[in-house]
Amino acid sequence: MLPERKEQLLVVDDEPNLRRVLAAQLARDGYDVLIAADGAEALATLRDNHIDVVITDLKMPNVDGMDLLRYAQQMDPHLPVVMITAHGTVDNAVEALKTGAFDYVTKPFDQAEVRAIVRKALETRRLAAGDALPTSVGAAASGEFGLVGHSAEVRSVVETLTRVVDDAGPLLIIGESGTGKELVARAVHERSARSDKPFVKVNCAAIAGDALSAELFGDVRGSSTKPGRLELASGGVVFLDEIGAIPATIQHVLCAVLQTGEFERFGGVGRLSLDARVVAASRQPLEELVDDGKFIPALAEVLGRTSVQLPPLRQRPDDLLPICEDIIARLNARFGKQVTTLSEPALECLRDQTWTGNIRELENVLEQAVLLCEGNALEVGDLQLERTSGVEEFPAAASGERGLRAQVKAITTRVERQLIQKALQQTQGNVTHAARLLKISRKGLQLKMKELGLRERDD
Repeated sequence: MLPERKEQLLVVDDEPNLRRVLAAQLARDGYDVLIAADGAEALATLRDNHIDVVITDLKMPNVDGMDLLRYAQQMDPHLPVVMITAHGTVDNAVEALKTGAFDYVTKPFDQAEVRAIVRKALETRRLAAGDALPTSVGAAASGEFGLVGHSAEVRSVVETLTRVVDDAGPLLIIGESGTGKELVARAVHERSARSDKPFVKVNCAAIAGDALSAELFGDVRGSSTKPGRLELASGGVVFLDEIGAIPATIQHVLCAVLQTGEFERFGGVGRLSLDARVVAASRQPLEELVDDGKFIPALAEVLGRTSVQLPPLRQRPDDLLPICEDIIARLNARFGKQVTTLSEPALECLRDQTWTGNIRELENVLEQAVLLCEGNALEVGDLQLERTSGVEEFPAAASGERGLRAQVKAITTRVERQLIQKALQQTQGNVTHAARLLKISRKGLQLKMKELGLRERDD
């Protein structure tokens, strides 16, 4: 199997001592840590590696932290960027949060605080990877509100969103993992009159207890004040993903905030006005969570006044072809490929799948297929799917001469070799770029290439 990669962090700071100490600390925690001395070097590192979290100084010569943040957002909207700032530039750090930074720490910073923020950022990224649609294929889906297709289910969702796009009240988006809840939330924001204001996301499942309260409403610690996401989203949208994971105590507070339009910072005094639209998402209908005792009825009622339910892919069979065409077009742009058609047998093969991971799972399958595809049409052989038709898919020696474990190993080795060779073709033999494409570490890819007898070319 391709090696399981370590989570990869990028530390960017023009102070050598700070950069070295922070990188060493994070490496001791088991992360694969890359470093850059300035923003320009960081941009090159981001292009060549699959980074999970960026920790960057705000003030740097040439390319500063804000420029780096904007580039990272264009490359991957789900990439958490943590800002390092001096006390005198906290206002700039707050502006970075409004622009989309994940969090910030002030110099001199506490090591425990940095480690906690990194853990929180990685957990948020993991949850995003498991639920949101992949964004690395390029621009968002081309359909209305990001929903490709013309089925009755999609038309119903689009009609509802069109009516409520400029409402000020809460919007609830319900849908299984991989149906595109965040994609729809961002599309609602971009279509609304609030589009020039912040879109601030909180994954409620990634943050526990008092930390979530401070994250939402703000935090007062001694003489310092850290604004919460409701405050940072002023004039725009705050997207509360996995709303069902909020503890009951915070559910009561959030319900009161939505009803009164005011809130208090955690540990502080004085009330602030809520000037952001709340868009919430849940995999499970809130009524079911209420019945299970996991959600308070009052908040479910407030959030449910305006809601849409995104249909799973298995309920949209007529939309499968246009969705595939949209995904393939974006993958062509990413990989420089010219895949123009999907053969009928391949389409039937895709129709036979249950797609428990919905469009996210379909995108993962098509990404691998486009990479493997030799010509202009995707065929069944390009699709790495479980075959339900059985034994005929195994090598001829499967009839008893080789055991199951040996057969699985042989097939796995063949697929690994194909994937690595295709990745190297796409990157003109550049191992660093190929590792990024395969989402493993460069060292891991080198070891696997050695194991498979694939010669490494110079980068």
